[in-house]
Amino acid sequence: MSFVVPPTPTVSVPVLGHAERFPVHRIYCVGRNYEEHAKEMGFTGREPPFFFLKPTDSLVVVESSQTGQMPYPSLTQNLHHEIELVVAIGKGGRNISAADSAQHIYGYAVGLDMTRRDLQNEMKKQGRPWCIGKAFDHSAPIGPITPIAQAGDVNNAEISLLVNGTDRQRSNVAKLIWNVAETIEHLSAAWELQAGDLIYTGTPEGVAAVVSGDMLVGEVAGLGQLKVAIK
Repeated sequence: MSFVVPPTPTVSVPVLGHAERFPVHRIYCVGRNYEEHAKEMGFTGREPPFFFLKPTDSLVVVESSQTGQMPYPSLTQNLHHEIELVVAIGKGGRNISAADSAQHIYGYAVGLDMTRRDLQNEMKKQGRPWCIGKAFDHSAPIGPITPIAQAGDVNNAEISLLVNGTDRQRSNVAKLIWNVAETIEHLSAAWELQAGDLIYTGTPEGVAAVVSGDMLVGEVAGLGQLKVAIK
């Protein structure tokens, strides 16, 4: 088969303990999925889950023991960090029940949902899509994927983010409003999940701005650290 322009290479993420890599199909993100974060964004309660997507080439793939480099994006003066547990789907499906969700998970990773908050807020005011605030280049740093059998008790893992060595975000995955199993159930009712999908499950409270020169160190207990420098 020939193409009129060169096809885009497959985006992939390293897998701990494997030479083979995880090929990425889609990136789904869950909005306002920790209660305290929802409150700091001006919302309360357990609202129905909602989702947005990022393009696969928004990933900043950070190899094991390396530090990723994220350029400070254009058009914003208020770039925010959001540390997240990422779920890697290994088996697709539609209308997956929460009880069956673990059968569809390949593994987990540490991710950052970087946000041009000023642009997102302006889109909210105008009732327009958030894409310019969420789905920009380099907006989704991610570390290596840990296979599910090696990941430990992810559903009760501590999640944290340091900026220049100072605590910014610290919580526990158990505080998700919609846990991983419930998220997969809701998500697979709206889209048919595919092997290779990534789900950014939401961020706890403490989101704030970063600037060029900052060093971000995110961690989910049992999954290692994700280090990203803002250039």
